[in-house]
Amino acid sequence: MSSTWLTTRAWLLMLPLLVVMISVIGWPLIDTVGLSFTDAKLVGTEGSFVGIDNYVKMISGSNFQRTLITTAWFAIVSVAAEMVIGVLAALLLNQQFRGRTALRALMILPWALPTVVNATLWRLIYNPEYGALNAALTQLGLLEAYRSWLGEPGTALAALIVADCWKNFPLVALIALAALQAVPRDINAASLVDGAGAFARFRFVILPYLAGPLMVALVLRTIEAFKVFDIIWVMTRGGPANSTRTLSILVYQEAFSFQRAGSGASLALIVTLLVTLLAAGYAALVRKTAGSAA
Repeated sequence: MSSTWLTTRAWLLMLPLLVVMISVIGWPLIDTVGLSFTDAKLVGTEGSFVGIDNYVKMISGSNFQRTLITTAWFAIVSVAAEMVIGVLAALLLNQQFRGRTALRALMILPWALPTVVNATLWRLIYNPEYGALNAALTQLGLLEAYRSWLGEPGTALAALIVADCWKNFPLVALIALAALQAVPRDINAASLVDGAGAFARFRFVILPYLAGPLMVALVLRTIEAFKVFDIIWVMTRGGPANSTRTLSILVYQEAFSFQRAGSGASLALIVTLLVTLLAAGYAALVRKTAGSAA
């Protein structure tokens, strides 16, 4: 059978999927690009052509710049914390002890919960009147009076980062735990015989096996954190005083709250471009890491 026929048959088999992808992704994307060059409203006239004015206005606006900084800070801190906590949890669950299976199952629970449920739970924990966090801190003598953790600009973003870490660190832990299963036991035992300490064993024996899987987890979590919407929208809606407003929430507000469909479309495409560049950079880093490991 010729290679040409095999290639043709492969494309024919993929044709239904390609049609669905073009219908669901391709056409809406093209329509959004066209809409971004107009001053169209969400309800009313289609709007007139304005060129790149929407893009210039969005990028040069102070709202976009502040929101980009907030988004980057949220992504960097939350992902870094999730990576550290996830690896520590995986190292713990890789040990032999009673109840390990049950603890592994419980660890998956935060990640398995829908994000809206997770956000609602943490909103109740942070409640300024009857929240569990305020009750615990005041009873321990660490807090004199109840605080509105989500109502103060100085604490709202940190509170959201804690909620996001609790939700997503199990994913990193599961990936790291699966990688730990591939570490040869004889190499680990040999390092113990040679007198290597815990940190040296982790640095020179375990970490090389974790590097590739952790890079995948880093890529997935960074992209997700950069375009986060649901957990912040449920807990703070971008407030107070826009201190927790991310790029995805800014897109929603621009397109639906303010009903500026044209500028909202341009902002959505800017966010898409940023995420694409981020993904491409990480993909190149993954290939470089895999090449050096080989």
